Amino acid sequence: MRIVIAGGHGQIALRLEHLLSARGDEVAGIIRKHEQSDDLRAAGAEPVLLDLESASVEEVAAHLQGADAAVFAAGAGPGSGAARKETVDRGAAVLFADAAVRAGVRRFVVVSSMGADPAHQGDDIFDAYLRAKGEADAYVTRQEALDWTILRPGSLTNDAGTGLVRLEAHTGRGFVPRDDVAAVLAELVDTPATTGLTLELISGSQPVSVAVKSVAGN
Repeated sequence: MRIVIAGGHGQIALRLEHLLSARGDEVAGIIRKHEQSDDLRAAGAEPVLLDLESASVEEVAAHLQGADAAVFAAGAGPGSGAARKETVDRGAAVLFADAAVRAGVRRFVVVSSMGADPAHQGDDIFDAYLRAKGEADAYVTRQEALDWTILRPGSLTNDAGTGLVRLEAHTGRGFVPRDDVAAVLAELVDTPATTGLTLELISGSQPVSVAVKSVAGN
């Protein structure tokens, strides 16, 4: 498969690129800064220099041509303000979805966040983030030309992955290593039977492949 990842230098994305390239997939990661290129190459991915805050749908679609799947893993990051939650966490996700439709890429996986909700209340930066992610997710789910799956991990850690997770429509709060999020994403990309599902993810007791198969087709 050829898979294009938005937010290619993110902590989850770099792990995902490594997993996908190791299994023989062709991977491209969209990045904003040239100096991030070597990290992507080390993970086995082709760096694509493109700013999703200023690019047009046509520009993004050109990089999605011929792809079998697209993964949105971009984020404004914890040090950003409310304005960039709007331009990246919402705006870039909408742009990437529109570009996938334009390029004819049906398989579309989103890295969202537990608690994402367009109606989320509150004035803090994290509240703005959850609203932005919720609005982006809602937009993606309305795209009939996309075979979408939305993944909402719990609190992320840098602990070594265990390969054991809980993946359900509603898991409740919990922690999950970024290693295991990447492993689940790699399975989801290759499991179109999860199309139309919004799934929460925390650490659990099921092997990743078993967890994905158990929700596929539900």
